[in-house]
Amino acid sequence: MDSKNRRKYSKFRITMQILEKKKKIHDLIKRASSVVDPLSPFDSFRRYTKNELSVYLEPGRGDRLSSSLKQHIRKLLKKNMEGFYGSNWPIQAKVKRTEMTSPDARYIFVRELRYGSKAYETASKEGCDQIAGFVHYRFTLEEEIPVLYVYEIQLESRIQGKGLGEFLMQLIELIASKNQMSAIVLTVQTSNALAMTFYMSKLGYRISSISPSKANLPTFSAKYEILCKTFDSEAKSVLEKSDGEPTRDCVSSIE
Repeated sequence: MDSKNRRKYSKFRITMQILEKKKKIHDLIKRASSVVDPLSPFDSFRRYTKNELSVYLEPGRGDRLSSSLKQHIRKLLKKNMEGFYGSNWPIQAKVKRTEMTSPDARYIFVRELRYGSKAYETASKEGCDQIAGFVHYRFTLEEEIPVLYVYEIQLESRIQGKGLGEFLMQLIELIASKNQMSAIVLTVQTSNALAMTFYMSKLGYRISSISPSKANLPTFSAKYEILCKTFDSEAKSVLEKSDGEPTRDCVSSIE
């Protein structure tokens, strides 16, 4: 084989390897998204009874939300997030309403146990009044890296500060690892100082290289940061590039 043909063959092999890798990642995300009950491998995480709080968790999907549950989620989002978005909230609310019902949206719902063990068996039949929080996440790609992207983690004020947020994020990390995701990615409003401290100081998340503040922009005017926690060397090299390395301009994402 002459040098010209060798170069063609080498290029062909590289192309096939890239296509094979993309297919593998696509299948990985598809498989993760098809899991009916992501909590099944983690039964000890179905209940949280601590700090005078008793709740249980159940999975859900964006395209299977009841009308009452959609309304409940919207109210909780408005209550928790309107202040951080300010005058931009009406626009963001519309975006979030579309996101929450996407077929790709996956949920972990937090239900309060108010009436003992019987409530655990029957709460799902009693409407949304016992829903006290939720996590909205998806399996997706960021810079060709398979990630679990946390879109929302929202809790009623009465159950905040009791360790439940950390418990839920531990579960999210387990779900990501079980489904072979290479990182967890999420977005936080810069005005939400408590959330920034929670993720970065307590849970060890880092500002990602795809966050607006790390992008090559003349002026940093975005009001959010993209945070990440990586689980392998490739994800780390792509999502946690040093400040001096080039990255894409900006990412549009919702907390």
